[in-house]
Amino acid sequence: MAVDLEHSFTSARSADDMYAAILDLDRLIPCVDGGSVLERTSPESAKAQILVKMGAMSMTFTGTLEIVEQDAAAHRAVLSVKAREAGGQGHANGTIEFQVGESGGKVLTHAQITGKAASMGEGVVAGVLDGLINDFTGKLGAL
Repeated sequence: MAVDLEHSFTSARSADDMYAAILDLDRLIPCVDGGSVLERTSPESAKAQILVKMGAMSMTFTGTLEIVEQDAAAHRAVLSVKAREAGGQGHANGTIEFQVGESGGKVLTHAQITGKAASMGEGVVAGVLDGLINDFTGKLGAL
């Protein structure tokens, strides 16, 4: 199942500072509720995990987050996520595009979800992902 979402965020920080914070995966990953850095594999990538609650069910996804595109002049970055469900057959892969401006920016998310999470239905998955990203953008603006 594929889910596409767009969110905005506001920040009192300069576009340069916000862009630098987004590229700092050690600061960025914990902004996702349930997210943590397991190991930094390079300046552009990290192994991470996230605990996600979907209704009465909780799932842990473990994988990599990698910066695949950077444009400092445009304050734009694209990150790739490749994660597998712990103890399951499912995965959560996707791209996250950040577009930063002087008073905030946009987060464009494209996710491909399979396994138990996808079996919950598109509405549930989109709702949970939307809630996670809304929470994330609130924390992002405060970085």
